[in-house]
Amino acid sequence: MNPTYKAVASSNISISELMLPSHANFSGKIHGGYILSLLDQIAFACASKFSGNYCVTASVDTVDFLNPIEVGELVTMKASVNYVGKSSMIIGIRVESENIQTGLVKHCNSSYFTMVSKDKDGKNATVPGLILSSLEEVRRFQNCLKQIALKKEKNRDKDFFNHNSKETLNSLEKNYNILIKLD
Repeated sequence: MNPTYKAVASSNISISELMLPSHANFSGKIHGGYILSLLDQIAFACASKFSGNYCVTASVDTVDFLNPIEVGELVTMKASVNYVGKSSMIIGIRVESENIQTGLVKHCNSSYFTMVSKDKDGKNATVPGLILSSLEEVRRFQNCLKQIALKKEKNRDKDFFNHNSKETLNSLEKNYNILIKLD
């Protein structure tokens, strides 16, 4: 049985991996898709560790690629639960790369994944509440509330947007570098 509340620190997890030539894209930098795969793995591990259940990725809310990662660098990913709902959690992940020859560390990526806890029958499972024990943890939780509000607003706007109207189509052509040619 899960405790009623768990500290953010109980969800903390980190992984480090040396970036190999097989992880590179055509420009010689580490492929973003490879980093996304690692991000999904650590989000799963973090959410499962915190909830005590199998977890699935509900959405990848933000992936900001800030700096390229080079072959030969040591990549470290640090994840923690930043927000909990009833069965969902928002996992924040920070990615840093270290040049192992010079010791230079770069912040390369910040990501947020929404994960959902599942029981043995595949139904949503309740997650423990979150104990926030630092102002940084409060800041991260507050940022998640903003993310959730923006997502709800975006979904509401989708319901009211009429992409069929002549006004919308004319406005799109006028304000963007597009030409609309419908059959």
